[in-house]
Amino acid sequence: MTNKDELKGKATELKGKVTGDESEELKGKLKQEYGKIKEKVDHLVDDASEKVNDLFDKKDKEEKK
Repeated sequence: MTNKDELKGKATELKGKVTGDESEELKGKLKQEYGKIKEKVDHLVDDASEKVNDLFDKKDKEEKK
């Protein structure tokens, strides 16, 4: 899934290619990578939260017995 940072990065990279500005092109590539990393971190946080919630749910069920 593409997020807004990846889209902005792609646009910046394209702008750099069209204008011949290597610095702008590199900024775009970095922004895209930042977006990918950010997305991966978000998924990891969601997975960790889900596991913690599962542990608490399991503990609650055991306490009710």
